[in-house]
Amino acid sequence: MNYDPIFDKWHEECGVFGVFDRTVDVARYVYWGLFALQHRGQESAGIAITDGNEVALKKGMGLLTEAIKELPTLKSHMGTGHVRYSTTGSNNPRNIQPLVIHYQGGQIAVAHNGNLTNALGIRRQLEADGSIFQTTMDSEVIVNLIARSKADTQEDRIADAARQIEGAFSLVITTNDSLVGLRDPQGFRPLCLGKTEHGYVLSSESCAFDAIKAEFIRDIDPGEMVIIDDCGVRSKIYAEPQKIDKKLCVFEYIYFARSDSKIDGQSVYETRLNMGRELYNETKYDADIVMSIPDSGTTAALGYARASGIPFAEGLIKNRYSGRTFIKPNQEERELAVRMKLNAMPEVVGGKRIVLIDDSIVRGTTSGLIVKMLKEAGAKEIYMCVSSPAIEYSCHYGIDTSVRKELIAATHTIEEIRDYIKADKLHYLSREGLCRAVSGVPEADLCFACFNGDYRVDVPTEQEEGVKYVLE
Repeated sequence: MNYDPIFDKWHEECGVFGVFDRTVDVARYVYWGLFALQHRGQESAGIAITDGNEVALKKGMGLLTEAIKELPTLKSHMGTGHVRYSTTGSNNPRNIQPLVIHYQGGQIAVAHNGNLTNALGIRRQLEADGSIFQTTMDSEVIVNLIARSKADTQEDRIADAARQIEGAFSLVITTNDSLVGLRDPQGFRPLCLGKTEHGYVLSSESCAFDAIKAEFIRDIDPGEMVIIDDCGVRSKIYAEPQKIDKKLCVFEYIYFARSDSKIDGQSVYETRLNMGRELYNETKYDADIVMSIPDSGTTAALGYARASGIPFAEGLIKNRYSGRTFIKPNQEERELAVRMKLNAMPEVVGGKRIVLIDDSIVRGTTSGLIVKMLKEAGAKEIYMCVSSPAIEYSCHYGIDTSVRKELIAATHTIEEIRDYIKADKLHYLSREGLCRAVSGVPEADLCFACFNGDYRVDVPTEQEEGVKYVLE
């Protein structure tokens, strides 16, 4: 489960990056690209590079700088990389991507961002037919399907496999002679194409292009496959036309993506400023200062401050060196961990009516501790504003959230949540306000399933969730 129990946040499961360029140090370029995508995964990282005949792979647990202390040294012109958050029970070196396989059709290295909703059924069938699995990841289902395909070329085998899987997947794959990128028919997870001086790159987010001075070209469309080789870039729609139904995860704009990225043409930073403005338009709170729970609420807080004229203040200071904490067996230790990561400033918050902005509330555990901390530091009143609607349903498209009953908004009213976190006021951004904030992307092209339960691709039942092996 990609959930931070201390900051009460979901986490996107991973980021992918790929390079095709015969004039650069490919391993170094992939490394720099992954560094820019570190926010999408902080528990493991891997880089696979190839010259078309051999593959060199380096991977490890931890942040990129911990996981990869030496770059692969093979002289190569293609490479792919992956940064990852693990799921419960799968924090295991065997599950680090890219996955590299050699089979009759050649060799491939696969990096996957997302979650396959039909992976368990496919895996059981493959195992019944004699396939052997080395990991607990749904991504391994993909490489098995590619290896078993009867299509003539690697490109066609990849397309054949992609048509059999369902759910969220953005893939970056190196074959013997090409770099391939695919996005699922709904486009749940982002993937974009860029250009270096003499080659091309693929990335989960456009912010990674700046790290290697690449030029953004465009986003990959839902159901599209791009093939990059010495002849340039080719594109094909691999998905059946009736299955293409764009539904980008709106949480990419709310929280997951880095602020300096653009996704499907929409600036993430501008979107978050707009969310803050919309929150002010919906609340019109009279307060002394606007604050954020750093860092995820900061841009929306700036938007609220600008729209309202209320000063923005830094009343919570974040310790940026504390790292993630996973096991918190009791309330006392959870509170200590929050205080280790955040500290309230009495000279800023004392006697103040505060508009406090955060991007989401998942279980509500941390929000209450932060409100308590601010009031102990002298805050007069706390008006909590959330820059997304209430999360009432689990996500099955790349986040793998807890079962629905553990989401506080699924079992409590807004007033009950306000009372639980001890805020003086609580307001969630409306669906309409969110859509106005993401004005550059049509509402029909966004996925709101975690807010309204409208799953456009079949998802596992809650009974099946207890036996899912993994969701990378």
